Amino acid sequence: MPSRMAVYRALVRHGLVSARQRRKRREDYLRWERPAPMQLWQMDIVGGVFLADGTEAKVVTGVDDHSRYCVIASVVARPTGRAVCLAFAAALRAFGVPEEVLTDNGKQFTDRFGKGGEVLFDRICRDNGITHRLTQPRSPTTTGKVERFHQTLRRELLDDAVPFEDLAAAQAAVDAWVIEYNTRRSHQAIGMACPAERFTPTADPREELLPLRLPGALKAIDGQAVDQCAPQQPSPSPDPTSPAALAEPTDLVDGEEPVRAWSGGPVEFDRVVPASDTTLTIELPDDTRVVRRTTTQPVRSVKAARPRKAGHVS
Repeated sequence: MPSRMAVYRALVRHGLVSARQRRKRREDYLRWERPAPMQLWQMDIVGGVFLADGTEAKVVTGVDDHSRYCVIASVVARPTGRAVCLAFAAALRAFGVPEEVLTDNGKQFTDRFGKGGEVLFDRICRDNGITHRLTQPRSPTTTGKVERFHQTLRRELLDDAVPFEDLAAAQAAVDAWVIEYNTRRSHQAIGMACPAERFTPTADPREELLPLRLPGALKAIDGQAVDQCAPQQPSPSPDPTSPAALAEPTDLVDGEEPVRAWSGGPVEFDRVVPASDTTLTIELPDDTRVVRRTTTQPVRSVKAARPRKAGHVS
């Protein structure tokens, strides 16, 4: 009696069934690694953080490709695009700006399979000169280093952990484990060295000439403040008789932001052009009528208005 594979090969040979793609063997995969730290970060999201109220939190993760150093391990209630970008921005401030970032095609990272627009993560990469690389669909081995980090995180911490009281308790446990992982745990793939021995943050003095740029839409979440450039120094108390202080309203409704006086710098704003229909009717001499209808899709544009120079006449 022929075996199952013999029957399958005979059916494929006669074109009766389509051949299935053969699963790759372990030796078929090509192992690659960046030659120096801060050249490439791999980022992803992993679950398995259970809280006492029965909900499951996620962890935004990121590892340096060369050293396997964990640069991001942020516990979030929901892995929204803004939460992912907050974790990414905090890592950029702590370690510097990498040359490239490799992610999958999650909607937090890209709109590649949506409308093809630019998401917040893409904008941060573009503003800071970071090349954002994406994996092919259904190819988790491309981000194998961060996936291997997930396996270690689950096996050594999450699988045996009791439900955490809240997000802060979960973050404290993850932070303690990350310190152990980066500084004291030997890694077989890097010659039994610790990731901290091979990792060096960006220490280029020229970085001060090009500070980190973050979109204005990236505001504080859960008490975490993300400012626009370097940490700001405390400003002196304003003069109550100054024009800016007099322009501030005093009768504000709860939850309403005060209107600040224009300081003379550039202004950034969003303008949304709504959809519109235009109908053109043409009557010909033989009493026939031609109707043409044009539909305009919504357009979103962002402009930056520069202050006019003194004496400028439009």
